[in-house]
Amino acid sequence: MEFETWLEHIKMFTEEKILFNRSMGLKVKHLELGQAVLRLPFREDFVGDPFRPALHGGVTSFLIDIAAGMAVLTRLKPEDRCSTLDLRVDYLRPAQLKDLIARATVSRAGSRVMVTQVVVYHKDDEENLVAEGKAVFSVRRADTSLEFEKVTVTSV
Repeated sequence: MEFETWLEHIKMFTEEKILFNRSMGLKVKHLELGQAVLRLPFREDFVGDPFRPALHGGVTSFLIDIAAGMAVLTRLKPEDRCSTLDLRVDYLRPAQLKDLIARATVSRAGSRVMVTQVVVYHKDDEENLVAEGKAVFSVRRADTSLEFEKVTVTSV
């Protein structure tokens, strides 16, 4: 599969085939090797604090997890798999009642573990971050060429 086709597949799968993402209205803005940029359009049912008002923190952590996972997928082959091992979210300021953007970058791409850094901000306001996140992913590669060859050991 060509890399461009793989990126299109990741985008379509994330937006349409994962029903939770589709119900949240998640949109992929940009994908490239080791990076993903997502947009989550504001909805009133995302409000967690109507007195402030501010978006629920779970909305932000959801966005960080998905963006991080997508950045990891751009470093994998279609037959490889990944899953979140650890997710850290630092909430820097209340998320206003606006669209959110998440930009994720793979900072370490090992053979079994990948680490991503994510920033979240309001649309058109990249200077004032809403949150920062770090996610660690377990990677399971389908390529079995790394298995040990059969050897025989004899004693003398």
